[in-house]
Amino acid sequence: MSIYVKPFEKITQILYEKYVKEELHRLEELKNPKIVYVTDLVGCSHKYYLRRIYPELTIKFEPSAILGNLVHAGIEALLREKGFEVEVEVSTDVEVNGEKYSVRGRVDALKKDEGLVVEVKTARYAHDIPREHHLNQLKIYLEMLNLENGLIVYIMPDRIHEFQVKRDRVNLESLVKTLVEDTAHPRYEWECGYCVFKKLCPYAVEKSE
Repeated sequence: MSIYVKPFEKITQILYEKYVKEELHRLEELKNPKIVYVTDLVGCSHKYYLRRIYPELTIKFEPSAILGNLVHAGIEALLREKGFEVEVEVSTDVEVNGEKYSVRGRVDALKKDEGLVVEVKTARYAHDIPREHHLNQLKIYLEMLNLENGLIVYIMPDRIHEFQVKRDRVNLESLVKTLVEDTAHPRYEWECGYCVFKKLCPYAVEKSE
């Protein structure tokens, strides 16, 4: 005997409203040319340029993004119980070509008494982890916080991997200079396939067959 179940979107609506509210809150900040995110420093420099012109294009309600957010929230809740600070805002000022830029980021988890920074990542598969841009992101956080030890935790459908990362001196001024002078576009060939600005970008790289 079959039973008809009427589709309902109550939870979906809750997820949507929370996600979009957070993204809308960031729109004005995304337009500010003097605000640089840590994630900007490890990716395509032209994306930083296009993001300031077309910030609304960054808002996309995708199940994969929601899943990643929920994984982060769950792990951060567990780490908070163990004495970690979570969702820690970090920032520093960097001067390039006589202009001051605010470099900003948000660390997933921080244990100051252990000098430890934790970054949580979701992935579909393990063959290319740890990924270079994730390592660089964590190293930038270690530099900004003047700490020595980091962990990247990858959560995948069939496994969990942790990687220990030691501090490696990072020249923030050089990274910001590369960004504002737009000299790394793209930084990695694979970036274009995931970029919301691909159809507007003169530097977009088509994936070779």
